[in-house]
Amino acid sequence: MGFKAPVVVYDTCVLYPFHTRNLLVQCAADGLVRARWTDAIHDEWIRNVAAVAPSVSAAGLLKVRDLMNRVIPDAHVDGVWPVGVPILPDPGDRHVVAAGMCASASRIVTWNLRHFPDTALIDVGLRAETPDALLMDLFGGADDAVVASVRRARLNLRRTTPSPLEFIQAMERQGLHRFVAALRDREMEL
Repeated sequence: MGFKAPVVVYDTCVLYPFHTRNLLVQCAADGLVRARWTDAIHDEWIRNVAAVAPSVSAAGLLKVRDLMNRVIPDAHVDGVWPVGVPILPDPGDRHVVAAGMCASASRIVTWNLRHFPDTALIDVGLRAETPDALLMDLFGGADDAVVASVRRARLNLRRTTPSPLEFIQAMERQGLHRFVAALRDREMEL
């Protein structure tokens, strides 16, 4: 049996850091995952970036959002919350679970695992995992395709294209430790 791309919802916190967002969106564009998000998720990451990086223009962030939506047109989840959205430690995260339920996703990709406990998600067929865990899972199932996707993500950065080592270091700074360790042997392919 071949590789089957999982349907995943990207939580705000994984779209906030630039290199992680770039890589996760590239993985979706390459068909390694079937990414999903909502306007609320976009609004939140844009608001967070604007708050800490005033030098980044709001227009530029909206262009990034529009590009993401254009590159992955089926990623947008819209609609009414389904019945049975579980109660979460942070009620403000329920829209992420609702998006997962509407999209028939299997995973929520987040750094905030404590916001999405297994006990709340299991009954709606979801689980939460970090981007590091997702990328390791993809790497285990389709390593050559993941390496090619990482290379494309690095080359997306046209203004200041980092070397493979610089890109790996940037990913590591953003918390992708296990994934970076797995990539080190293939650095020259990046």
